[in-house]
Amino acid sequence: MLNSSLQQISDALRGKKISSVELTQLYLNRIATFNGELNAYITVNPDISLAQARAADTMLANGNAQPLTGIPIAQKDIFCAKGWRTTCGSKMLHNFISPYDAHVITQFNNAGAVNLGKTNMDEFAMGSSNETSYFGAVKNPWDRTRVPGGSSGGTATAVAARLCAAATGTDTGGSIRQPAALCGISGLKPTYGVVSRYGMIAFASSLDQAGPMARSAEDLSLLLNTMAGFDERDSTSLQREKEDYARDLAKPLNGLRIGIPKEFFAEGLGSDVAQAVEAAITEYKKLGAKKVDISLPNSRLSIPVYYVLAPAEASSNLSRFDGVRYGYRAPEYTDLADMYEKSRAQGFGAEVKRRILIGTYVLSHGYYDAYYLQAQKIRRLIAQDFVEAFKQCDVIMGPTSPTTAFKLGEKGDDPVQMYLSDIYTIAVNLAGLPGMSIPCGFGANNMPVGLQIIGNYFAEAQMLNVAHQYQQATDWHSRMPLLEGVRND
Repeated sequence: MLNSSLQQISDALRGKKISSVELTQLYLNRIATFNGELNAYITVNPDISLAQARAADTMLANGNAQPLTGIPIAQKDIFCAKGWRTTCGSKMLHNFISPYDAHVITQFNNAGAVNLGKTNMDEFAMGSSNETSYFGAVKNPWDRTRVPGGSSGGTATAVAARLCAAATGTDTGGSIRQPAALCGISGLKPTYGVVSRYGMIAFASSLDQAGPMARSAEDLSLLLNTMAGFDERDSTSLQREKEDYARDLAKPLNGLRIGIPKEFFAEGLGSDVAQAVEAAITEYKKLGAKKVDISLPNSRLSIPVYYVLAPAEASSNLSRFDGVRYGYRAPEYTDLADMYEKSRAQGFGAEVKRRILIGTYVLSHGYYDAYYLQAQKIRRLIAQDFVEAFKQCDVIMGPTSPTTAFKLGEKGDDPVQMYLSDIYTIAVNLAGLPGMSIPCGFGANNMPVGLQIIGNYFAEAQMLNVAHQYQQATDWHSRMPLLEGVRND
């Protein structure tokens, strides 16, 4: 079952070839075997998971099953889940038990899916390598000396190593797409507002978006069908008619116009990554698509714009963690101000502190106009570049990450080099567009390479069609890392 699609698993459950309890136990056993080395999960609770599996088996027996009923799904530890420890990868929340469910969790619960556990992540989703987690770095299953990407690195590793059937992630500047690329899986960031942010611990509210991570585009479509939907508790949630994101999967690609931004193939892109991406575009030509050269002139400014706006929003969002109502509180302090200072100093890691300080600075009197306001103006120019580009093409393609997975610790002392890992993904978040990454080959050291597909607003079904047709013609998405000690079939 480990290499089966979600639809195949669903059919097996309905056909009583396997029960949800048996399937859940299979993954729990696999987690017990490999998680100690990979560190993909922060929290696993077999009692809760198996209880949900038994309830799913009852739904299946009564004929009340939905497509994801009984399927074990891992949840990024940024989503509040009632009765589950929800840490956001931070000491600040290391013992926080959520009293309520995030909207995404509720959607999966209503679908009868099984919560398999909470996956590791960069602290408060701040990072590109999953090395900032209070609970330790996650290892890439293709090479355990390398990073899985971040911040959804635990999710990416869990999916790639078959420690779950599929999983959720969040993407603020590339945190679904970049780890998906580095771990050889598929991941999708929807249009901003398509998936509710209620109960998702906030990093940068105007950029954060939840999305699915799985083996294939077909699997992503089933997950997004469950995750998407209006939620009145989230002021940024979009009220739109429900749609079937799998509706166009079989549509041929004849006449598809693929925009290739010249800025994505400039200095800084690894030759091995470029070769794999260009081979994928050649494959698309065979499928009937045509290449259109385009330009995104302001995309080069996405990194500085992002690292003004995102820290500014983080500075505001993380002010709630003060040691008073919940979360970590310093054991010793003299007065209220001292408690605030020590709790935050001890509860937050170095990267979180760095971004809070930057954010507070750019929002301060005398610097707001020079930095924050200017960044917002450039953000509008970046979004306008995409509007103009989509007049010439249907989708945009390029590399997801400039390199394959780098070594653990390699960029830890150079934050700027770490930030550049997201150079091709950040502009999509700034514009609020949907973007996804799918496997398209292997580069140096036999590490996966990701192809990024960017669509126009609300074009998720089209993007999934484009990705699915490629995956029907290639097998990169079906490759999996060899984990010693357990069969991979």
